[in-house]
Formats: sequence, structure tokens, C-alpha cells
Amino acid sequence: MDKFAGLPWFGHVGALFGKVDRHDRHGFYGPCDPIGGAPVEKPFLPPDLIIQDELHLISGPLGTMAGLYETAVDALSTRVIDGKPVRPKIIASTATVRRAKEQVRALFARSEVEVFPPPLIDRRDSFFAVTAPASERNPRLYASVAAQGRSLKVVLLRTYLALMAAAQRLYDAEGGETNLKNPADPYMTLVGYFASLRELGGTRRIIEDEVNSRLQSYGTRKRVGETESLFSDRKIAEDVVELTSRESTDKVANAKRKLALPIRDKESVDVAIATNMISVGLDITRLGLMVVLGQPKTTAEYIQATSRVGRDEQRPGLIVTLLNIHRPRDRSHYERFEAWHASFYRGVEATSVTPFSPRAIDRGLAAVAVALARHGDGNLTAARHAVGILKERAQLGFVAQAAIERIDPSLNEVETAELKKKLTDRINDLLDEWDKIAHTKQNVGSGLQYGEEVGSDPPLLFAPLDPKLDSQPPGARKFKAQRSMRDVESNVNLFVERSDGVEVESDDS
Repeated sequence: MDKFAGLPWFGHVGALFGKVDRHDRHGFYGPCDPIGGAPVEKPFLPPDLIIQDELHLISGPLGTMAGLYETAVDALSTRVIDGKPVRPKIIASTATVRRAKEQVRALFARSEVEVFPPPLIDRRDSFFAVTAPASERNPRLYASVAAQGRSLKVVLLRTYLALMAAAQRLYDAEGGETNLKNPADPYMTLVGYFASLRELGGTRRIIEDEVNSRLQSYGTRKRVGETESLFSDRKIAEDVVELTSRESTDKVANAKRKLALPIRDKESVDVAIATNMISVGLDITRLGLMVVLGQPKTTAEYIQATSRVGRDEQRPGLIVTLLNIHRPRDRSHYERFEAWHASFYRGVEATSVTPFSPRAIDRGLAAVAVALARHGDGNLTAARHAVGILKERAQLGFVAQAAIERIDPSLNEVETAELKKKLTDRINDLLDEWDKIAHTKQNVGSGLQYGEEVGSDPPLLFAPLDPKLDSQPPGARKFKAQRSMRDVESNVNLFVERSDGVEVESDDS
């Protein structure tokens, strides 16, 4: 999804939509490549099938921006057959979604949605997949721990110690490293899941200090009257594997490789701590044990995260959720734990996607308009052809038309008319400002390019946090385009008022 942000910045992206006219043994060439290659025999077609995985993640702020950028993607992927526009087919998959029709309509501007597999008479048998009962297949086991009068950190420490020491005892009882198919191996790696980096950071220190030192003598612990301990002493690696946004891509990839290794391997992992980064993309069959600190914010996040363990039907997963009994939401989940887990897919939240909301238009419309114009008109595609709008301005009516065609049909006539006017006026204003900027540059003997791709011509586009943006004329400051779909504003105004309405402080944070 982040690749969408490159649409206005890079001309070669047009090749993805069939914007090429020459080729040779090295590849294909388009407007950004003035020389090389022989003409293609027939025009290339744009994509006719788009597959979107993990649809539930394309929601909220990310989904809103993605829906706005889809205006350009969809228009550039549309081809005309016998005078009729043919849009690409979209297949989206997810295990946790609610009100899919509304989300798809807002994100992809498609009014017709077919759910696959379709619901049948028996919800446990869709013909394509069958829900196996616990009597036939080992399911994941969910457990919860909450302690009155104890801090959550103490509960976490005791839980980690008990689970890791008990796993060691079972591992040794099954032959230890000499048994290459030791059934306790999946539970020798504990995956800790956290809703925030703050909680994760605090836990890392607990693991490195207290868990590591106490585990080495934990095998001596016995209940009153027991002659044999349920635990074994264990020595774990001092380094804790971390799967978070704080780690580089290389480190995360290496961590995933290590997680797949059996515990007897010298590179194996004893403890891995992670945030919602693992909710998708972590498909390691070996993992069988997870501890979740606190109830995640959404049911979808909880389902996706906990489904990372227990993927081997022969060795079921164990998920232990640690809940703070003093938090109302955690206490509610603890009191209804069994009943809620019996039907937690029913609690999946509906997602929100609002691509034409005022803030989304302010932040993303300029990038979408430039992307549509640049890749929709071959005379504007090359990096230094941004100045070409002087000749092409009259041909760019399709830019506003592509936007207004995606207005939600469920809006009433008044709302639809207002949004059409707003989009048309904003896009025409952007194109007119672009034309003025090109005139100004031409009058002083300068060129104009989209970014800083080639040469020294000044750019049309600026990143929202580019320090050069503040020195630009008011019209030029309208052309802000993100480098990533997750870019943020440089500051947020924060105003603090007393209860009587008197402002006492204002700040930029």
C-alpha cells in the first residue's frame, strides 16, 4: 500500500499501468525513457486483477488515505472496450471483517460485493472449509490470569517463569535435544504480545534481569505436599528477540528466521516480544505459546495476533492473556472470558474508511491530482515535463471527473452535489496553480520537474515535512505529497482551557 505514495513522484510507475511503447531484451520503455527499444506490437493493458490481502488493515487513517489514492489507481487501471469503461476485478481477503460491503464501497468504490465462500445452511460447513470440533482436532487453548491486589508486572513475571520452567520440564521428559520431534518444542519459545511499545520496553528489562536469573533455580519450587516439582531449571539467552517498528527490516527478517528453528539449534529463540507488527506476515508453524499483556484495543487485533501460534494441528497453541483487574474493560473480559471466546468473531468491529473527508482532501488530493495528470497524459509523464501543463491544461478534465465518479452513491442529492462541487473546484484550483507555477518558471528561463529526479530544475512537489516548503509562495505550498501512506504532520496545535472556558495555555506538539 505504501507504494501508492510514489505515484506522483516517479514517472516509471506508469509502466505498471501499461504506459510503455518500446521494448528490447532488457525491458520496456515509456515516456520517461526517450531513447532505446523497438516499438511494441500492440498497446499494453493495465492490470485487470487486483488482489488485496488483509483487508481489515486497510481502515482508519491508512484506509482513508488508501481510498483517496485508489482514485488514481482505479482510473489508470481502467480500459475502454467498445466504448465502455472496464475496471479491474478486485479480490480482497481477510479473516476478520464486518460490514465488508460498506468498507469495499468506501475503499474501492464498488457497489457490488460477493462474499466467498458464501454462507450456507450450516455455518460450520461452507463446502470449501469445515470447522473441525475439538474432539477431532486440537484447538487453540485460551486462558486468562488476573490477580487482585497485584500489579500487572508481577503477574507477567510469575506467568513467564511458570510457563518457561514448565515447558523445560516437559521438554526434558520427552527426551530433550535427543528427540528430534520433541512434542514440547513449540512451547519452548514464548512469544510476548504488547499493545504498546512502552509496555514492551518495560517487559524487556524484566526478562533480561529477573526472568533470566530466577529461571536458573526455578526447579526447586514445589507446592505443599509435592515430592516432585512441576518445573525445571532453565538458562535462557540474554538477548531478547524483538519484533517491533524499532527494529530494522533486516533484524526483523532475521528474527523470523530464528523463530522457525527448533530450540536445540544454537540460534533458536527463548523469548520473543512483539507489537501488532506480527498480526500479519508471521506464518511460522512451529510457534505454540503466546502471552498477551492486557486486552488489545480491538477484537480483530486480538484474533489476528493470537492466531500466530498453534498453526500445527498436531501441537495446539496456548494463549495466556494477562488482564488488569482494576481496568473496567479488562475486568469485563475476564468475567466473561469463556463466553466471549466461544463467539469472539461476532465481536469484530466495523472499520472506517472516509477518503473524501475534509482532512483527507487537505492532505492527499494534490498528490492524487498530480498522479492522475502525470500518468493519464503521456505528455506530462517524464520527470522534467511538469512544465508541459502549459500546453496540456485543457486536456486534464478527466482528473476531476475521475474523483467525482467515486463519490459514495449512498449520499443524498444535496450531499452529492456539494461534494462534487468541492472536488471539482479544489482539483481545478490545483491544476490552475500548477499552470501558474509553470508560467513563472518559464518566464525566468527555468524548467519544472515533479520531484528532484533529474537535473537541477526546481520541483513542483514537496514532502509535508520538507523545510523548503515554508519558503515557497502560497500557491506552491498546495503541492504537498507524502512519501509514505503513514506520513504525519509536522505539528499539532494543542489548546488547554479551564473549565470556565478561559484559555490558559497553547502549544505546538
